[in-house]
Amino acid sequence: MNLNNSLTKLTAFFNKLLKLLLPLVAVSLLLGIIFGPTTPFVGDVYKNVTDILSMLGEDALLILVSLIIILIFLKKD
Repeated sequence: MNLNNSLTKLTAFFNKLLKLLLPLVAVSLLLGIIFGPTTPFVGDVYKNVTDILSMLGEDALLILVSLIIILIFLKKD
């Protein structure tokens, strides 16, 4: 019973952390697009995301759109 309680608390903590970090990353990406990758802190997030997308190759835009659709679908639940 104690393990179940600990897992519940840990899950709640990670859910709260995710709710805090997702808007921060979204704003960082938006500011990186607007002001460019040389913006302090924001540019690092933007550069990392563009590096990940470039690793995916030519289909990066398709993958990005697919991820957005999946995230929208998951958010509806």
